[in-house]
Amino acid sequence: MTLIKSISGIRGTIGGQAGDGLTPPDIIKFVSAYGSLLQAKFQNKRLKVVIGRDARISGAMVNNLVSACLSGMGIDVIDLGLSTTPTVEMAVVDFEANGGIILTASHNPKQWNALKLLDAKGEFISEAMGTELLEKAERGDFEYAHVDDLGQIRSEENYLDTHIKKILALPYVDVQKIKSAGFSVVVDAINSSGAIAVPALLKALGVEHVQVIHGEMHGNFAHNPEPLPEHLKDLSSAVVTTKSALGISVDPDVDRLAFVCENGEMFGEEYTLVAVADCVLGFQKGRNTVSNLSSTRALRDVTEKHGGKYSASAVGEVNVVRQMKASGAVIGGEGNGGVILPELHYGRDALVGIAIFLTHLANLGVSTSKLRATYPNYFISKNKIDLTPGIDVDGILDKMGQKYRDLPVNKEDGLKIEFEKEWVHLRKSNTEPIIRIYSESSDEEKAKQLAQKIINEIKGIVG
Repeated sequence: MTLIKSISGIRGTIGGQAGDGLTPPDIIKFVSAYGSLLQAKFQNKRLKVVIGRDARISGAMVNNLVSACLSGMGIDVIDLGLSTTPTVEMAVVDFEANGGIILTASHNPKQWNALKLLDAKGEFISEAMGTELLEKAERGDFEYAHVDDLGQIRSEENYLDTHIKKILALPYVDVQKIKSAGFSVVVDAINSSGAIAVPALLKALGVEHVQVIHGEMHGNFAHNPEPLPEHLKDLSSAVVTTKSALGISVDPDVDRLAFVCENGEMFGEEYTLVAVADCVLGFQKGRNTVSNLSSTRALRDVTEKHGGKYSASAVGEVNVVRQMKASGAVIGGEGNGGVILPELHYGRDALVGIAIFLTHLANLGVSTSKLRATYPNYFISKNKIDLTPGIDVDGILDKMGQKYRDLPVNKEDGLKIEFEKEWVHLRKSNTEPIIRIYSESSDEEKAKQLAQKIINEIKGIVG
């Protein structure tokens, strides 16, 4: 059993002994610590927290524990029920809540669940708040409300409609264009909340021909829920068989997005953000974008084509958001299919990504594969080196930085080295003795060769 306690949330497998997995006592402990932190921050106020969950098998159990615990602390609960991560994030702001908890383990398999913790802006809690929460949870430093002060729990299961209406109101979304294009779409809902959210969005966008596969919301995921090419064979086959214009894949909490072209080939999750940014930047010439250090260079190319400036952040959504605010970026995200549009909210949102992508496709009047062909081809090779415990990983990265000091080097998150239009990014794991090595080039074999070159040099340093 596994329990991972991080500054942004609590993630673990269901079952086992307390402290070894995400058990009921662990859920109560960390939700209590979170509620206690909110009470300290918003003193002498009646607090509200928004919660929502994906369709995992354990979802209802976790939901009941979380809502009852918050009520027991005297905190009112607004329960969105089966929902999406971006929907909960937006609801925190709209309901003027003091925080939010998303009950999802995102792309992890069915035995996992998690508490994703939000602040009053509907964004992931800060590092400082996360550290304080972990310390408070270990101390058991919290207390509960008297009987007359228990929190109220109310259901708001229609808030998704508000989320969709706000997407349709964006200047980058043209419902009439999408409707006129007559798209036929296949959706892989991976047996979770996407089975509600994505078809509802497509209907609002005027897409009449929608087929949903893996649409039963029972949480027994039909395949590994991470939207990677090797997991999307059913979707690829369905797109070709039905002669659809494209396929849409989301993860269980609908914050990651991947497309399949009409010929069954992958559009590439790295290129989800690239295409959506291309559309937004067509309206916002000269504006800036952000992605993390391990994301494709193609976003930089597209940004510069529109006269803007691209910048990279450390890996992690909270880091991307921080950099977006600092640089005034109009769009950003991550190469895992995460699209962040600040006009809507500062969180990854597959639904807004779908709406803008379909508008872009309709405006250009081309097939999905031809749209993909308009972007520069880059290939990312993902590798790792296993090291013996006790190895000084920071020392290795310092020596590699010295070796390549005459090239553009970024040390914000590990070490990223740029070789003209190629790059390699080295990051150490916080949980095991390994170095992750991502490399990108315009040729798949060159990307692999670049990674192998760096791996060999690291092995030489280690001896």
